[in-house]
Amino acid sequence: MDELTMKSPEAEAISAPQGDVQIDLAEIARMVPDKMAFKIGEVAEIAALKTYVLRYWESEFDALNPQKSAFNQRMYSRRDVETVLLIKKLLYDEKFSIAGAKRKIRELRKELKVEKHRIEVGDKVSLASANLEELILEIGLLKELFI
Repeated sequence: MDELTMKSPEAEAISAPQGDVQIDLAEIARMVPDKMAFKIGEVAEIAALKTYVLRYWESEFDALNPQKSAFNQRMYSRRDVETVLLIKKLLYDEKFSIAGAKRKIRELRKELKVEKHRIEVGDKVSLASANLEELILEIGLLKELFI
């Protein structure tokens, strides 16, 4: 056998594509209908997957954790559906292994957390700047009253 066919299962499990993979999270978000909760069949239809694949991914990916309804039915949130589409893109389109996809999802979550924080700080700075400009205008008006 040649070198390529003699890879161990461990090596296969941790291998991932080389290079920088660009994931368009906005594109993934646009693919999800504007609903709060989805049944497993709806998610399977949106993602073009079988329901048993979704159940398997739930066992493999901590990021995918649908709630159970009072009738013990899986209810996927919008974020869960986005996660399913991200997992599908990583596994099927980008050819990641499951272990590689897990790492990439953790990486993307960290990036998303940093980006949300950056946006939040930017919003606070913009608000503070607007308040400061308003104060400067009010001080100018008060100054005119006393001069």
